[in-house]
Amino acid sequence: MFSSEIKNLLIQVISSWQVIAVTVVLIIYVSIVNYVARIHSRSSRRSSMPSAPKEKKKKPEKPIHSDTDDLGLEEAK
Repeated sequence: MFSSEIKNLLIQVISSWQVIAVTVVLIIYVSIVNYVARIHSRSSRRSSMPSAPKEKKKKPEKPIHSDTDDLGLEEAK
């Protein structure tokens, strides 16, 4: 199927240091990405779990309208 020259050339290309170095770098990169993805999925699962509701202190409501409010505005008749 392949001639002997093409086989020898293919073996030389695959065994060159550049191809081996790029392959190693890609394997390390994929490992790091998988590691980060696992960490991210763990932390997102924890944060999505409902936690115990915290009691909030209620602020006393201020009356919106009062009869004693005197803003100095008088109605013109």
